[in-house]
This record gives sequence, structure tokens and C-alpha cells, in this order.
Amino acid sequence: MSADAGFARPGPSAPGPVAAPAPVVRRVLAQARFESAILLRNGEQLLVSLVLPALAMIGLTKASVPDLGPGPRIDIVVPGVLALAVISSAFTGQAIQTGFDRRYGVLRMLGTTPLGRGGLLAGKAVGVLAVLGVQVVVLSGLGLLLGWAPQWSGVPAAVLVGLVGTAAFVSLALLVAGTLRAEAVLAVANLVWLLLVAGGAVLVPASTLPAGVEHLARWLPSGALGEGLRAALLDGDLDVRALLVLGGWALVGGTAARRLFRWS
Repeated sequence: MSADAGFARPGPSAPGPVAAPAPVVRRVLAQARFESAILLRNGEQLLVSLVLPALAMIGLTKASVPDLGPGPRIDIVVPGVLALAVISSAFTGQAIQTGFDRRYGVLRMLGTTPLGRGGLLAGKAVGVLAVLGVQVVVLSGLGLLLGWAPQWSGVPAAVLVGLVGTAAFVSLALLVAGTLRAEAVLAVANLVWLLLVAGGAVLVPASTLPAGVEHLARWLPSGALGEGLRAALLDGDLDVRALLVLGGWALVGGTAARRLFRWS
């Protein structure tokens, strides 16, 4: 007789019911909260997304150079600063974050969860929009304190231009983040940000740039976004040409990102 005689061994416990995954909308919103929290808690991202645009607004409003054209300087500066905020969050911030997520295997891991690749990308997009909402509230409030008097009738056009511009820059960010190494993404994203700010008709109207640069800048996503927001908030108009240019960049960037993006 064995030493275990008379004692009943407990058998393996039966597996419990597996909880069903949360609905798609809840999963996407949870990922969006995570993405936006990372962006808002990152000191470097806050510097690029809020501090530098705010300093640019104050500096350009108080200075007498460069020439921004006719009209109150603050009315010209604020739409450009809002365009800069879109570029900072939708392109630079998103490219760097996605590039390093890809490097550390986060994208590959999340892609195998119930969230899925589509849910992950949707969460990133909603997270960017949430951060942009914070930026618009803060920077618009600062502008109003400095004397900004926008054309309120142009706000719907500004929202439309801003949304299409966000789509264009997010698609370009995913294209860069999904095709280059993380270190290269960091360098390219920051370099492109500097070049667009310097000569991309973001903070200053395209009409104040040299003739050759002006023509090129109007076809860049940065120039189209800046011009579209200035037309809406300065004159209350919808710049259809700028909207079409941004839509074209969104289509090209999205198609290229869909074909070339590597998850690991």
C-alpha cells in the first residue's frame, strides 16, 4: 500500500469561463486614453506641443519682424501657431512615439491582442485628436488674452481644415515611423519640423516668403494647413485649394503607409 492510500488527491481544477473581450469602441477609447496620457506626460512632447508654440505666439506678436502682412499681428500669428500645434502632435510626436513602440516590440504585441492592428491605429488617431483639443484650448486662450479677434464665422472651416490636416500629418508620421529605424525617425521628425517651421508657410503667410519658396510652400502640407487656417480665422473663408492639397497628402501618405508600414 502506498503512503497515499486513503487520501484523495485533488484533481485539476476545471477552467473557468473566459471573459469576452470588451466592445471595440471601449477598446479603442482605452487605447486612446493611454496614447494621449503618454503624450501629455512626456516632458519633451509637452515642450514641442505646447511650450514652443506658446513662445512663438508671444514672440511673433510682440516683435516687429518678420513682416506678416497687413492686419493685426496677433490675428495672423494665432492661426499659424495652431497649425504648428497640429504638426507637432500629429507628425513629430506621433512619428517618434510610434517609431520607438515599433522598436521595442509594443506594436507587434498589441497587434496580437483583442485590440488588433486596426484598433491600435484608431486609438492612436483618437489620442492625437484629444491632445490637439487640449492644445487648441490652451493656445486659443493665450491668443485671446493677447488680443486675438478671430472671425467666428470661420470656425467650422477651420475645424474642417484642421481635421484633414491632422489626417495628412498622421499618415506621414506612420509612413516615417513604419519604414525607418527609431533613431532615424527621431532625427527625421525633428528635422522636418524645423524645416517646415522655417520655410513651410506655417507661422508666416506664404505671400511673405520669396517668390520661388512661396509657390513651393503652398503645395506643402504645412503651407496648405497654415494658409487654410488663416483664411478661415482671418477672413471667415474656406480655402478649397488648401483643403484639396491636404486631402491629397492624406491620400498619398495613407496609401504609402498602408503598403510600406512594418510592425516589427
